[in-house]
Formats: sequence, C-alpha cells, structure tokens
Amino acid sequence: MSVKPEFQSDIHEFETRDVGYRKALRATRMVESIRLGLTTLALLAGLTIVGTSAETLAVYNKTHLGQDFLLPLWPSDFDIRPTIALVTCGSIIFLASAVSLIASKVQAVRNSPLIHNSFSILASLICFIAGLIGMSFFYGVNASSTVFSLQAWTCQWSAISMTTAPHWGRLCKESKVALYLTVMIVPLEVLVLGATAWAVFVEKKLFVVRERKGSPALS
Repeated sequence: MSVKPEFQSDIHEFETRDVGYRKALRATRMVESIRLGLTTLALLAGLTIVGTSAETLAVYNKTHLGQDFLLPLWPSDFDIRPTIALVTCGSIIFLASAVSLIASKVQAVRNSPLIHNSFSILASLICFIAGLIGMSFFYGVNASSTVFSLQAWTCQWSAISMTTAPHWGRLCKESKVALYLTVMIVPLEVLVLGATAWAVFVEKKLFVVRERKGSPALS
C-alpha cells in the first residue's frame, strides 16, 4: 500500500518532533544530574566545614585558660566569632543541601517542576547567604590589627611542634580548610542557581515538544 504525499509529510514531521523530544529529555536528565552533583558537593563541603571548625573550637575551649594564669595559651584579645560562624553556617549549608537532595528523590516533588525547582532555588540561596555570612565574619575580624581570630593565632605559631594539645599546625590547617570551603560555597551555589535556571528553560522546552508531539493518521 502506497502512502500519500501528505501523510509522508506528517510522518516526517512526527519523526522530527520525536527526535526533538528525545533530545530535550536527555538535556533535562543531564541538567538534573549536574544539579544533583553540585548539591552533593555543597553537602559534603558543609559537613567538612562543620567538622573542621567544630574541632578547632573544641580544642580552644579545652585549652583556653583564664586570665589568672600567667602563661595563657591564647591571647586576652581574642575573637572566636568567626569560628562559631563557620560552625553555624556549615550546619546550615549541610541541612539545606540535604533537604534539597531529599526533595529531589520524592516522587511527588519530582512530578511538579515548579515545586522541585523552588526547593532547589531556595536551598541554593540559603547556602549562598550562609557562605557570605561566614566569609564576612572571618575577613571582618582578620582585618583587625589588634584582635586575633583562631586562624590568625594558630597559623602564627604553626611552625612550633607540640606534643600535646593545642597542636597549632593542625588547628591552622583545619581552620584554613573550613574557610576555603566556605569561600568555595559562594561560586558553587551560583553554579547551582545557573543549573536550576537552565533546568527551567529545558523543562519548558520539553513541555512544548511534548504538547506538539502527536501521531500522524495513516490510511
């Protein structure tokens, strides 16, 4: 049975739409994989920030001596707020990233692009703001020439080998890791927001292709 020319045109248009649909679907899955990967990286970074900064804070609390002692290990003019800020902000980054990842696995959320993307955008903004706050506390205190932060003090004595706590070299490295990861969070969350915006664009394109996709009538 021969196919009429007008139906041959319908078949060609249907095949073109089908190819476009598959491409849009692959792009959607790729964008989602990138977003999940970046969010997982933010979660691990937040966990590391909490672990390293909490460790340095615990050592400080354990070895800090009162002003009654003649040879205190820590200076009297000492600002612990940057380390506390890193612990707090790292916890927020970890929790926000975890909620975003969990939401992406819930079928009801995944079936609603608006809710799914809203979760991702909100979590990214929270992590972005937390990263900025953590950075501002550190660099604000570190700019002072009279008040020491935990990192400034420990790194000043990091070359001294110690057989007991506090180990200045280790505390210096841990505080630097926490700070650098907090700094990294800011551009990382910008990438997550960019991936989310890309996902919105691709999902709209997929919706349009899906609406236009149909079966040609053959006779």
